[in-house]
Order: sequence, then structure tokens, then C-alpha cells
Amino acid sequence: MPARHAFDRRTDDILQSLEAGGQYKHLRTLQSPMGPKVKMDGFGEVLCFCSNNYLGLANHPEVVEAGIQALRDYGAGTASVRFICGTFEPHLKLEQTIAKYMGTESSYTFVSCWNATETVFPTFCEAGDVIISDELNHACIIDSMRLAVQIKKGVSKTVYKHSDLDNLEQRLIECQDNDEITGQAWVVTDGVFSMEGDIADLPGLRALCDKYDAKLVVDDSHGHGVLGETGRGTHEHLGMFGESDIGHVDIFTGTLGKALGGGAGGFIAGPKRATELTIQRGRPTLFSNALPVTVAASANKAIEILMAEPRRVQKLRDNTAMARQKITDAGFEVIESPTAICPIIVGDTAKAIAMSKRLLELGVFVIGFGYPVVPEGTARLRIQMSAAHEPEHIDALVDALKKL
Repeated sequence: MPARHAFDRRTDDILQSLEAGGQYKHLRTLQSPMGPKVKMDGFGEVLCFCSNNYLGLANHPEVVEAGIQALRDYGAGTASVRFICGTFEPHLKLEQTIAKYMGTESSYTFVSCWNATETVFPTFCEAGDVIISDELNHACIIDSMRLAVQIKKGVSKTVYKHSDLDNLEQRLIECQDNDEITGQAWVVTDGVFSMEGDIADLPGLRALCDKYDAKLVVDDSHGHGVLGETGRGTHEHLGMFGESDIGHVDIFTGTLGKALGGGAGGFIAGPKRATELTIQRGRPTLFSNALPVTVAASANKAIEILMAEPRRVQKLRDNTAMARQKITDAGFEVIESPTAICPIIVGDTAKAIAMSKRLLELGVFVIGFGYPVVPEGTARLRIQMSAAHEPEHIDALVDALKKL
């Protein structure tokens, strides 16, 4: 059909340009549960090294059964937002479990972590506040900041260089000297930066927040189940869980769609006043349905398994260390990180996508990331490890990489 409108013409031009430049993304359809091996339409059984299923709980029998039982007990959907008639017993149980897991006073759930993060700044900020963000923060944080500035007149935002505490302190001083900034300062960071695999210096950030009376907000979606002795996240890894001389994180956002069951959903965890304000004023919970009860029950079971079986976290660490060493021995440079993310920088976006395609032909599912997900010139293969992987899976990954 010929393009009649401006949107049609420019969209066709964009799609054709992406196709010509080797940057067009093709959706791959899975025909099996998520695991170390998956069945993919057109490729058969392949090894999966691009999933956020860090602890291998996405298809755990108890996690699956918890969701099935909730489906029987409560039906397929909530059919309502939380404040009308969409709050079910499994929501409250899950929120209690999350608070215990995170070491916070309370928590509150959403249909996604994107919704949870989008809630934070538009709900908590008022005129005179300033939000100060690490330059490599996730897109959901960036959009939450932009939305807050747009809908709350008088809220401002600024950015500090990635993990640069000196630059952050400079921004905090500038904000203190700005007569238009009279309210709360908010410092926000990822706990684990998803494309680099590095972690934020939370103790250093806490010290600066204390010095300049700022609140510290951390999205730890890639830290849950991965970092810390018992898999509670970046704050546990850095000695900030529970009673700590280092201090604490004021507000967390996190996901249930990665290590904690791999289904869907997100949460805010922090002081009760924050979750109560969210219930009263957070637009994504006032105007969007509650988390499906089946997902709430599955996620709750996944967190219970994690807290009862911390050995899963150790196996993930062992797998990651093995993979890093063998990939390095094969001649590839892997960015160092204590996390389960193993990025191999290749530079050009089209090259990363072509390498990913060849790996899939060899039976290994790894995604190539390029612009606009990462900056131009830093395209990469992002290998993600799981506690469900076995040594033979890692050997097959490395053999395929050698064939590139």
C-alpha cells in the first residue's frame, strides 16, 4: 500500500534505512519455557545466554504451581485498579515478602518496573526539587525524570558523569547555590548498569547524599538475586543491608521479571510514607490494573525459594566466573564485573547484530546490542549467565564464539 501520510512515509524510510544498515531487529519466537535451553521457531533447540532468568526460577516447578493455584483460587485477572477492587490477598503477601527481602519498611507492586520507576519522581517531587541522575541510567529512570519536569512545574533535573562522585558533588553544590532549587534533592542511579555490568558506588553516593541532604533512589533490577551473599542486591553486596554504619538506600525500585521468577511486575520498596503516598497519588497505580494475582503468587514463591536456597546465588557466581575465564582464554575481551552480565564490545552495531545472527545459526542465542540502546561505537554482544547453566552449556558457548 502506498504511503499517504507523513507518518507513513517517514516510518517507511526509517525501517528501510535500518534494514539496509544491518540494524533491523527481528523478534525471535520461543516455543518452550525459559531455561538454559529453549526451543525457537525456525532454529529448533538453542542455548539461551541472553535471558534475565539469573537464578533459573522462571520455570521452577514450585513457581509455576504457585501461579496455577492462584489462577484457580482468584481467576485470570484483577479487573480493577488497586484502590477500587483490585487488591487481592496475594498482593499483600508479596509486598510483605519483598519488604523482608529488601530490608525495607514496606513495598508496593506494579505491573512492571517501568511503571514503578515512572511513578517515583512525578509522585514524590514538587516545585523546587531537583533530580540528579547518573548519565548511564536506564531509560525508565530518564523518562520518569522527564515526566516529572513536564507535569510538576518547578522541578528540575541534571546529570552527573557515570559513577563520578566528584562530578556528582559538583552538581550538588551547584544545586545548593541555585536560588530556584529550594526543595528536595534526589540522587538516582542503577544499582547494576545493565549494558556495562558495573555497579554503583552506593556507599559513596550515600555519603554525598548525607552531606548535601539528598535522597538516594536505586533501581536494582539487575542486582536482585545476583549480588550479595544471599542475593538481595547491590546494597547487600556493598554492606548496606539492614543495620549498617555505611547507611541505607532511601527508595528502591525493582523488578519481578528477571531473577525473581522472571514473570512480570515491579515494585517500590522503602519507608511506609513513600508507599502510602504512591497509593494516594501515583498515577500508574490509580489508573492501571493491578499486577495479575497469578504473577504475584509466582513471584512470591520465587523470592521464598531464593531466601531459602542462597546456594543458587553461589552457583550463578561460579558459572559467571567460569564463563568469563573461558571467554577470555578464547581471545575475547570481556568487561570486568561482579554481576552476571558479560559484555563483549565489538564497536559497530551492524557487526554486533551479524555476530549475534551467526551465533544463533550455531545454536547459541546471544543478542547484539547497538545504538540507540547503547551509544554509537560501543555495540556489544551481551552474554548473560544463569544458575541454570551447566559447564557443558558454557563450553558450547565458547566453542561457538571461537567460530566467529
